[in-house]
Amino acid sequence: MSSLTMRPCGDFRTSYKQDNTIFETKTIRIMAVVAVLLLMTAPLFVDGYFLSLFIQMSYLGIAALGLNILVGYTGQISLGHGAFFGFGAFASAWLNTSMQIPVFLCIPLAGFLTMAVGMMFGMPAARIKGLYLAIATLAAQFIIEDFFARADWFSGGSSGSMAEPINLFGFVFDTDQSFYYIALFAFVFMFIWGCNLIRSRDGRAFVAVRDHYLSAEIMGVKLNKYRLLSFGVSSFYAGIGGALYAHYLGYVSAEGFTIFLSIQFLAMIIIGGLGSVKGTMMGVIFMVLLPEVLAGGVGMMKETTWGNIPMVIDGLAFIKEMTIGLVIILFLIFEPEGLAHRWAQVKNYWKFYPFAH
Repeated sequence: MSSLTMRPCGDFRTSYKQDNTIFETKTIRIMAVVAVLLLMTAPLFVDGYFLSLFIQMSYLGIAALGLNILVGYTGQISLGHGAFFGFGAFASAWLNTSMQIPVFLCIPLAGFLTMAVGMMFGMPAARIKGLYLAIATLAAQFIIEDFFARADWFSGGSSGSMAEPINLFGFVFDTDQSFYYIALFAFVFMFIWGCNLIRSRDGRAFVAVRDHYLSAEIMGVKLNKYRLLSFGVSSFYAGIGGALYAHYLGYVSAEGFTIFLSIQFLAMIIIGGLGSVKGTMMGVIFMVLLPEVLAGGVGMMKETTWGNIPMVIDGLAFIKEMTIGLVIILFLIFEPEGLAHRWAQVKNYWKFYPFAH
């Protein structure tokens, strides 16, 4: 058999370094740089509505990536990610108002504080798995929610807490056009850091724990260490996302960080694809745009004759929650590997065209 027939069709990677590169080809790397440059010019051409959507995608995407590192790459489960997101929001506002620390320093500090809290809850959770782990993280959700309601010194209790806008060298980022650049920088930085983490020794240990923890332990991977580390990294991402959320809105209240938010984060990574950084971005975009599409559909429905029926009017108020649950079920049935897998199949089709494999 000739050497020509032995060559792989469409895949010419010959080293581990090539297999773990962030950008598969030089063309993709150039396209990514061009995309970031184009995004930097977006405030010049895009109105405030679309800028607010991108800002929302940014802080939710950062938090969702942290959850995907925990669930998708390490094989753990967390039903309390929304609470850690809220803790980061309150922590950043508290550090700024109580200790007079500049906001741009409060954001990373809030991430580290949230990381400490996440690892505290992760210590017992690192020794259990499956349903027991889900219940433990659900307990963390309700414990932190109760803490928000009772700790007036930290969260403001039922009154909530004010969060000052970011002030950097005298320039205040208090508009969508200005805060957009903060969100873009944080989004790009945290996603690149996440990609490099997965390529590192610790990232490979996460994947080994997920794929077969007994084999990983035999090879010398310390299970408790990396399970606990994954909880810490996940909480750090949630804290950074929550801090950005707080200083963008200017006000945070405990009512916004319920179990429903944790379910939304899980929906993002399930829809996008577990164990995929690219899938995280896809899932966040899908979940942010879904309510906007639903709002448009509900508005059109209200203008029809169906909109005058009381039963329909009452049902429209809950259509968002019902749709999110339905979307999760449909993806689990028909596309369990998420949008990232579907995108990979589309790419492979054109990559190997016209040969079928």
